[in-house]
Amino acid sequence: MTAPKCRPLSREEVRSLDVLAADEFALSTLVLMENAGRGAADRLAALAGDAGGGEPRVLIVCGPGNNGGDGGVVARHLDARGWPVSLVWFAPLDAIRGDARAQWEILERSEVPQRDWFDAAPEGSVPDPAALDALFAGADWVVDALLGTGLTRPLEGAFRAVVEAMNRSGKPILALDIPSGLDADSGEPLGAAVRARATATFAARKLGFDAPGASAYTGEVAVVDIGLPGKLLRRFHADPPL
Repeated sequence: MTAPKCRPLSREEVRSLDVLAADEFALSTLVLMENAGRGAADRLAALAGDAGGGEPRVLIVCGPGNNGGDGGVVARHLDARGWPVSLVWFAPLDAIRGDARAQWEILERSEVPQRDWFDAAPEGSVPDPAALDALFAGADWVVDALLGTGLTRPLEGAFRAVVEAMNRSGKPILALDIPSGLDADSGEPLGAAVRARATATFAARKLGFDAPGASAYTGEVAVVDIGLPGKLLRRFHADPPL
């Protein structure tokens, strides 16, 4: 019997899932991040495998929050497959905290290539477009792990420059949870948004994905099971229990 599917969730509902999982079910957010990243790595393997041509070079673009941490998990699982993978964090090292910092530490000890873009540039400075173009030129696939569903204001500064460079690169992009810059509720870009070939979204589709024009940013959407308890997910099913 197929389990009922979650209905599309709003930004606040998505935020509540992690809180409820921890508070009511004692489920670690680090476990949820691991499941999300592993599922996204599997999704990328399926997408890249369809294209043939051997193992692609993957560049993962990470922000300082949990979306960046998800990208770190993706990197670890691709590295375990023997894929050439590297990460660039668009955040000062001291701004990467919590579960994302745990991933950074694991990657560092695993000698997976990663660097902080601002290590060689002033924090908050807008990256040089030519330098960004050179960064993306060497990748076969790009993973967008820059910003998640919590974004509510238009992109500016370094984040906007990175999003525009990703789009300009012409490389196929897999977005994690949501394309960076896309409003999770309205499905509209907040100034600028990643135009992904595919999106690996976690636990459930986001409300904005069904808005007119949103598919131009999300590409093909696949829902990744992150191991949330069925008792919790049933609260968000499309058809409430009788």
